[in-house]
Amino acid sequence: MIGYVARRLLMAIPVMFVVAVVVFSLLYFTPGDPALVIAGDQASVADVARVRIALGLDQPPFIRFFGWLAHILRGDLGVSIFTGQTVSHMIAQRLEPTLSLLSFSVVLSVSVGVPFGILAARRPAGVMDSLLSVFIIGSYSVPVFVAGYIVAFIFASTMKWFPVQGFSPIGSGLGDFVSCLMLPAITLSLLYSAIIAGVTRASMLEVLSQDYIRTAAAKGAGQVRILFRHALKNAAVPIVTMIGSGLATLIGGAVIVEDVFAIPGLGRLTVDAILHRDYPVIQGVVLVSSAAYVLINLAVDVAYAALDPRIRY
Repeated sequence: MIGYVARRLLMAIPVMFVVAVVVFSLLYFTPGDPALVIAGDQASVADVARVRIALGLDQPPFIRFFGWLAHILRGDLGVSIFTGQTVSHMIAQRLEPTLSLLSFSVVLSVSVGVPFGILAARRPAGVMDSLLSVFIIGSYSVPVFVAGYIVAFIFASTMKWFPVQGFSPIGSGLGDFVSCLMLPAITLSLLYSAIIAGVTRASMLEVLSQDYIRTAAAKGAGQVRILFRHALKNAAVPIVTMIGSGLATLIGGAVIVEDVFAIPGLGRLTVDAILHRDYPVIQGVVLVSSAAYVLINLAVDVAYAALDPRIRY
């Protein structure tokens, strides 16, 4: 297992190098002169030159890339053009709201999706199975920002159960923390929980048709024991795979949800950076998000061996 983890970590190095190349190239994908775009239409020649020097555009791209990469390896993500703060500091300030939202959404999605999928697989074509189909279609059909406005209108504006915007750190009180995250977490987890429920249903249906399940039933094992001890354990690998890979959906959706609910997280930081054409911040956020996703995939692969003893590395 240790050797497998070491090999996967080594494999992540070229992946992150490619990501770094793509992130660095974002500056050059901008139509026209990036320095002129950042400085604005009313900028003088001196202002454009100042921006060009600040971005290092006066140097060859090859030299600038490896200089930027050397700073990245030292933990230096650059300095924001708009605020003058270091990108690392800005990301660290926004990390708690985003991690809290993503964690809350994952717990909510798994708590809803896995039991929903199990109940749907228990009786195919039954009531729960039909409800799951409606849930999946509805989740795929409604855009995230539309779902956010609907959830906010029902639970915040109409019922007054939760605040419609803002974020309260967990240090300020657990009640306010959960209350502020409830609506954005529900919005963000709608599609994610539907995906998990669909994969859980398909995986459970396949396992429930196996001979050892019928043998356990013939020996008098209860249905709860069969579902959760025998079937779910053997159906867990595809479910865990979807939970891990589906985090990309959450990370992408967090950008929209944080903007809808005014949560000061990385998603809101990304939107502000795009509006101000603050390329160092955009590059830093994309790089950190990509590294997190690579590590999540590594954790999912390592979890396979613990869930299924037939898997050996």
